[in-house]
Amino acid sequence: MKLVVLGLSLSSSWGNGHATTYRSLLKAFAERGHEVHFLEREAPWYSKNRDLADPAYCRLHFYRSLDELGHWEGEIRRADAVIVGSYVPEGRAAGEFVLRHARGITAFYDIDTPVTLARLERGECDYLSPDLIARFDLYLSFTGGPTLRRIERRFGSPAARALYCSVDPDDYPVLTRPKTWDLSYLGTYSDDRQPPLERLLIEPARRLPNLSFVVAGPQYPDGIDWPANVQRIEHLAPADHAEFYASSRYTLNVTRADMIAAGWSPSVRLFEAATCAAPIISDRWDGLDSLFEDGREILLADDSEAVVKLLSAAADPSPIGQAARRRIIASHSSAHRAQQLEQYLHESAAGKTHRAQQEGTSRAA
Repeated sequence: MKLVVLGLSLSSSWGNGHATTYRSLLKAFAERGHEVHFLEREAPWYSKNRDLADPAYCRLHFYRSLDELGHWEGEIRRADAVIVGSYVPEGRAAGEFVLRHARGITAFYDIDTPVTLARLERGECDYLSPDLIARFDLYLSFTGGPTLRRIERRFGSPAARALYCSVDPDDYPVLTRPKTWDLSYLGTYSDDRQPPLERLLIEPARRLPNLSFVVAGPQYPDGIDWPANVQRIEHLAPADHAEFYASSRYTLNVTRADMIAAGWSPSVRLFEAATCAAPIISDRWDGLDSLFEDGREILLADDSEAVVKLLSAAADPSPIGQAARRRIIASHSSAHRAQQLEQYLHESAAGKTHRAQQEGTSRAA
């Protein structure tokens, strides 16, 4: 199968979680014998912070404008499947271009589904429209659960399927390192993630001045009142994630408000940390228990007091992390996601052929 992907970024993980998701998925997809091309819109903030310029598992191409995207019309036309991702610059026009020229299966991969749907309802989504959803053969969603049926009923998608983020276990090994931090968090700043970060990390840090905390990720505003025992790391490249998690006694997962409301929206952070066997403390949302078992594979906390209690306990949390890693290896590796993607594309192709045959029969009658 020849697959072409138009995504936010493959070359740079700076300030986005898309790159690591695409890297693990497409590497595993290529290992199944498929040919992969990735088209990335040039952006100065990514070009200055590239940490993967020449992937071995796919051909990475850059384009600077919609006019330049036209240079890849032949590749799109010859592809068995073309995927357009969320947050692609001028994504609606790029989607129209793909739908106009593609002859194979067309899909939209939404790594931000609840945010996308909220923007669509407000008429503020600049990378997708309801009309495009109905015309793509397949809607691949970072969110599962009831949201999938909503995408089909409300927006007319022929097929909405969950394709959660994943990680390549080879890239996220279990390392043995001294514990530099008692609680860590890795994530780009967002307004709606900051309140749970305040509640579940910053306030516990104030209450436990003898412990050590760290927040890694870009775009945090200058006005945040960080306690003295919270270290800041501006950017952490994916190659350093495993060591970061290995150096953490616990690591924190916090979730954006739209994703908590939708449920069934695990971030790539969850899968990365779990693959590294880092004991995870997480906020609570519907569907999380379908991925990890509370108390055995993950620890859920609703408030500062719960985090303080966990960090103050003498119990060894490593069995939690080890159990989470076993769950990832068994069900949520990049190899599992690539197999799912292949299955969805084949099913979509079969459904498209069947619909075309039915339409031909109807016209003949």
